[in-house]
Amino acid sequence: MTKHIPVRTMADVKEPLVLFLIGMRINTFWRVWEWLPSFLAMGPMIVELYKNPELGFLSARTEMAGRTITVIQYWKSFEALEAYAANSERKHRPAWTAFYKRATSGTGAVGIFHETYVIRPGEVESLYVDMPTEFGLGGAIGTKPVTSKSETARERKG
Repeated sequence: MTKHIPVRTMADVKEPLVLFLIGMRINTFWRVWEWLPSFLAMGPMIVELYKNPELGFLSARTEMAGRTITVIQYWKSFEALEAYAANSERKHRPAWTAFYKRATSGTGAVGIFHETYVIRPGEVESLYVDMPTEFGLGGAIGTKPVTSKSETARERKG
């Protein structure tokens, strides 16, 4: 990430987009052979997405909290996300199929999850102070300065 910028900014949401959370939880640490394939599958997918912007992917970052790993992704649309997930020529579909086969015969050593949220102009609020320009929603779509008309969260939302 770049150096932080010392001004207050907010995400410049001009059209709908998608926030997609996907991750895994290691339920049994010692069963490495069961959870490691899921852990290793995400990296190549993210590389593929960054290399192919026409797929509709905007950006991602990974967060770790205890035994849970979450990849926070921003997409241009739900349709773009859905098309990528279903495309057997891309990295996601084969990885999902392999996980599902392991999960149905496994011990529950790893859990996976995803959540999808549609973000619409006027229905989201953000604020960045002393943060790198490529962080979060603002990093995915760009930011604009906070002005006297966008001082509060309510004003930034609407």
